[in-house]
Amino acid sequence: MWTIFNRKRRYPDLEWMQVDMHSHLLPGLDDGCQNFQQSVEMMHRLEALGLRKFYFTPHIIQDMYPNTTETIHNAFDNLCREEDMAQLAVGYAAEYMVDSAFDQQLSQNPNGLLCLPGDHVLIEMSYMEESKLIEKVAFDLQMEGYIPILAHPERYLFYHRDPKKIERFQDIGCLLQLNLLSVLGYYGRNERRVAKYLLENGMINLVGTDVHHERHVRAIEEGVQREDVRAYFKHCAIMNEELFSGVTP
Repeated sequence: MWTIFNRKRRYPDLEWMQVDMHSHLLPGLDDGCQNFQQSVEMMHRLEALGLRKFYFTPHIIQDMYPNTTETIHNAFDNLCREEDMAQLAVGYAAEYMVDSAFDQQLSQNPNGLLCLPGDHVLIEMSYMEESKLIEKVAFDLQMEGYIPILAHPERYLFYHRDPKKIERFQDIGCLLQLNLLSVLGYYGRNERRVAKYLLENGMINLVGTDVHHERHVRAIEEGVQREDVRAYFKHCAIMNEELFSGVTP
């Protein structure tokens, strides 16, 4: 006998995001995908969840992942030659570690940054220690005409005891980008708690998968099946589609 108890629960998918503006799906550049097969498979699985466009943001960390415009462009160009990828892969930028090397680059070659559309620049810090340069870099970026986006503020351990400190980034002109995996509890309960605080206070502007590998994709697939993920974002005006709807930077 068919009853409501043996119906499979279905929740809205990720179509409300449309655009994933933070991912590590370009192969062979950082701690993300290692080959084209992985990239293609994971993009198709995310497409099945409702995502329609992808921007790739590989790390640029001088001592660890010294990527350049050339290395990132070549990986993007090669991926777009794969069947069905050109429609999904709409652009690339970078996720810049805010350190002395990036500060120097911004000072010496401010026009050489890899940006998301609209001159948005994705920046991050070490999870363990706040960068002493973060406010200076945010200010300098804006002086050069860029709009800084602070990646995954909920993941920085030094804000877990007092997430209210994150508000100052909005005060100095940064947009805030949350990782989808954070609200699903993938990284841990503290990250989830801070994510919910930011969402409930309407502080999040953008959301990304920040997908690196198959475990991340599987966690998102399971999370979307388990609960209505979109409900977490009801207090926030998410700008993914508005800002990044399709022109390659």
